[in-house]
Amino acid sequence: MTTTEAPVTPADVRHRGATTGVRHTLGRVLVTLARSIAIFVPVFLVATFVTFALRSLSGLSPARIQLGEEATPDAVARVEAQWGLNRPFLVQYVDWLGGVLHGQLGTSWTNGADISTLIGLGLDVSLSVAFLALVIGVVAGFVLGTVAALRRTTWIDRAITGFVTVISVMPAFVVGIVLVAVFAVGLHVFPSAGYIPAAQGFGPWLAHITLPAVALSFDVVADVARQLRSSLVAAYRENYVTGAVVRGLGPRRIFFGHVLRNGLGPALATLGLKFPTLVGASVVTEWIFGLQGFGRFANDSAQAGDVPAVQGVLVVSIVLVVVFNLIVNLVLARVTPASQRGV
Repeated sequence: MTTTEAPVTPADVRHRGATTGVRHTLGRVLVTLARSIAIFVPVFLVATFVTFALRSLSGLSPARIQLGEEATPDAVARVEAQWGLNRPFLVQYVDWLGGVLHGQLGTSWTNGADISTLIGLGLDVSLSVAFLALVIGVVAGFVLGTVAALRRTTWIDRAITGFVTVISVMPAFVVGIVLVAVFAVGLHVFPSAGYIPAAQGFGPWLAHITLPAVALSFDVVADVARQLRSSLVAAYRENYVTGAVVRGLGPRRIFFGHVLRNGLGPALATLGLKFPTLVGASVVTEWIFGLQGFGRFANDSAQAGDVPAVQGVLVVSIVLVVVFNLIVNLVLARVTPASQRGV
């Protein structure tokens, strides 16, 4: 008795191809995730060790903050013993690192408050502003970079390049002052200062973070537009574009199917450090708009000599940098063909 195999239909072939593609994509993402985690662990340990060592190198003490510079040695020793600073350095580091791994960043020397809570309050403000600034920067930069690349060597390209060059050298605090003067004081469109959490209303929350986000977005717009234009122009010169033209593909299909996917890599890579920078480097902007954000908290802690708070700020900054770079790497592994080849 003979058996006959069922004929393979085109639908079966497409299904198998789709399954293989999904497995291949998932494998690439998992490899990228494992590689990033393998890099993150030693970097995090070294960075936290250096961060904790800063206290010993700084020579600062909670006794000097609480008792003043005229405190007696016995009083200083008594306060430092209460904070556990009389123990061996490695013992202090291991205890501190254990707390960090459990989300406990210690206690402030200046007011005795929980540092994790203080940083969380500041992060709520700064993450909101930074996320909106990143969205504005990516959208505007993508549009400008794409138009400049598609109209390369024309007056439109030169105009966009000149505009991007101008906004790239404009300090965020200058832009912020102008925005407040025009849109808050002059037109009364947006509030000039303050912050309202999103839980109290999406409209008021968005209104309070729009102006600071726009002020911070200029640098992102400039970097994304320049990187995207350069990479798209370079992609148009590649052999695969010439081959696509020879095969008779239309300009739109060539752009979205070949040029854009290969040109996105450098522009996305520039975002790896942009978001953490926006979160932590907006001290002056937060002062202008009356925001009690992460950057302002870091500045106030450093000026007060609150070493545990500064250590907590550094740890959170390290985590933000690593996590956002991990997200960017995962997106690159999924979107751009060059990264899939490990280029």
